[in-house]
Amino acid sequence: MILDNRGLEPPQPMIRTLAALDELAEGQTLTILNDRRPMFLFEQLDERGYLYLTEQQNDGSYRVTISRKAG
Repeated sequence: MILDNRGLEPPQPMIRTLAALDELAEGQTLTILNDRRPMFLFEQLDERGYLYLTEQQNDGSYRVTISRKAG
């Protein structure tokens, strides 16, 4: 699943991302696209037990792929 949060002002990208994670089925990943690096989201992901990979894109936006830790 891909969630495009570009063009939204904080805290909307984080709210949308956390809501999408609540709907994520076991084994699925969520990819988000953000205008800026989602620093406060990382804290939430760590607390909830998610793994994530962050990649800065050529246009300066960020792509974050999120999945649950195994076990």
